Amino acid sequence: MTISANRLSDPAVRALVTALNSNDEQAFFAALTPDATMSDDGSDRDLREWCAREIFATRGHMDVQSESHQGLSLVADYRNDTWGEMRTRWRFTVQDGKVSRFDTGQA
Repeated sequence: MTISANRLSDPAVRALVTALNSNDEQAFFAALTPDATMSDDGSDRDLREWCAREIFATRGHMDVQSESHQGLSLVADYRNDTWGEMRTRWRFTVQDGKVSRFDTGQA
């Protein structure tokens, strides 16, 4: 059973996942700190380039399966038009109410 984005524990993570699932690029970047960083499968990536390719141009969507660490760690079935669906893990760092870093990869 999936956890609805609007029921996620951490408000910053909730805002980010909601924006991602709505394909709302403006709201997504508003939920991040200006200097936010990210990694995919252990390698740091250019956040804006990665998000454009893996989320917004390919209609990314996250079905959250579980959360831990007060909502800062998620396991989700992530899908987009490029890769189809895969089980992924997401770990978020929140600073001043916004996501300052996220790390994702296959679970």
